Amino acid sequence: MANIKSQKKRIITNERNRVHNVDFRSKMRTSIKKVKVACSNNDLAKAKELLPLAISLIDKSVKDGIQHQNTAARQKSNLMTMVNKLESNSKATA
Repeated sequence: MANIKSQKKRIITNERNRVHNVDFRSKMRTSIKKVKVACSNNDLAKAKELLPLAISLIDKSVKDGIQHQNTAARQKSNLMTMVNKLESNSKATA
């Protein structure tokens, strides 16, 4: 444990930020999984409803420095590809 007062404060702040980042990352990953499950169940309406929330959380994670910009771009691209593929399949069968 640190002896310097400012370092003790820093340890507390770092732990608070770490817990926040873990919680946020979990929330983001859950929203991504919900979109993927909706796509795998061929539920286009649900997937389109959940997609903006997932994209918003992904963008916020980049802004807050929780994940890298390229990782976020790849995740958003994969989600949008899945939803668009589902949409094109539903149009083809209709």
